[in-house]
Parts: sequence; structure tokens; C-alpha cells
Amino acid sequence: MQDHPILQSRLPHLAWVDPRTRRLPGILPVEGQDWLRVDEAYAPQMALRDRLIAERPEVVHALLPEARPAAAELYAATLDWLRTAQGFDVGTDTIRRPDGVTVPLDPDQPLLTLGRLVQEDLCLMETAGEEYRLTGAILCFPASWTLAQKIGRPLTGIHDPVPIYDQDIARRVNRLFDAIRPEQPLWRMNYLTYDDFVLHQPRREGEKRPRPTDHVYIRSERQCLLRLPVTKAVVFTIHTYVVDASTVTPEELGALREAVH
Repeated sequence: MQDHPILQSRLPHLAWVDPRTRRLPGILPVEGQDWLRVDEAYAPQMALRDRLIAERPEVVHALLPEARPAAAELYAATLDWLRTAQGFDVGTDTIRRPDGVTVPLDPDQPLLTLGRLVQEDLCLMETAGEEYRLTGAILCFPASWTLAQKIGRPLTGIHDPVPIYDQDIARRVNRLFDAIRPEQPLWRMNYLTYDDFVLHQPRREGEKRPRPTDHVYIRSERQCLLRLPVTKAVVFTIHTYVVDASTVTPEELGALREAVH
């Protein structure tokens, strides 16, 4: 599916260096409408997303029936964002992307349509009792998790295999989700080193990714949390960056390897 690297020229933020983002949860407020982004990897990332959505829709997409109102609200909010974004030509029935590809608008398939318009993977989290539950997603670039295993689960169930995600952090994250206001999205970034460049890396629970030995690439996700004002769902966006490790200094790379390994 991906036989060559799709790389950005640099990371927009070195989260493991900045003391504000170095420790979990490392949350900062989003400035303005910066919950979606278009970067220099847009065209090749979107071409890969197009192929994944066309050939593996059951792998990259899930939407529970009860999440349809939230998905429709996200669809409308994203189209509003695209109307003012540089390079998009938003029509009544189609949108022409900055790479020249025209995408049909299908409100009956809101997440699949959005997955062909923005670089971000989009996850819908809605309250279920005392926890938030994953009720829908378009997930083309998973980093070691599988949507089919996680859909319908609460946050603690989603993160069960992650040792660092303990009950204390789970409670803090739930409080954080409760406090998100529609007018103030939040963002954070994670970071890992990899020896391979592949963006689509689903893995089932218990299946570990190969431990990097050469640390050729840095993979970092800019994750935003946005409260939808009507349905009150929380949107979790994931903008994936993959850069060559040589784009940071040896000291920065050493600090990264110490932080994650």
C-alpha cells in the first residue's frame, strides 16, 4: 500500500524538549482554528488515504448508529473550516482539494467523506456513564492499534494494553474531557522513533511493534480535542508527522530516545 516514505520536512514542535508538553498529558490550548492543518505532505498523504478508504473501508472506518448526530455535526464543522482554508474549492456537491482531486460530498457517509478531505484521522468520543466511549472514527494512519477492536469501548478499555495509562491518568483524562469547552479546543503531541516509514500500522492488542534499532524516523501525532457544541461529543483529531531523524540535532534525538526507550 505504501512503498516509499511520505515525509514532512520537520516537526512543528519538539514535544519531548518543551517542558510544557514533555510529561503526560502535556495539554495546551489551540490557537484560533488550528485544530486542522494542511502541510507539505498533504498530496501524498491524501493519495494514500484515498487508496485505504477505497480498498479497506471496513478497516479504516467505523460508526455506531448512536454516533450519527455527532458525525453529522463534525461533517458540518469541518466543511465550515474548509470554506476558509487556502487551496480548497468548496462547492454544493463536491470539494476540490489543494492537490487538484475532486471529492464528492456525501453527508450520508460523513466520516468516509471527511477522511478524503483532511489529513487528520478523526475519532468521536461520547459519554457513556462516567466514561467517554469511542463511537465513530476514520482511522487511516493508526499507530499500533486496530479500530475494530476499540470501537464502542470506553477510554480505559481503549488504553488497556498501554502500561503508562494507569487508573490515575484515566481519571485525569476523563476530567480533562469533561472540562473541554466548545470555544477552546486543546492539543498535545506524542512521539516515537521508528525504523520504517509506513503510516498505516494497525496492530491488535498484545501485538507489539518491532523495537527500533537504527531510529531512522521520528513519528509524532498532533492530537486535538474539540467539543462539538450541539451533541457535546468530543472530537479527537490525529495529524500524523513522519520525519527523518536527521531533521533534529543529535542532542534532541538522544533526548527523544531516552524519553521513549
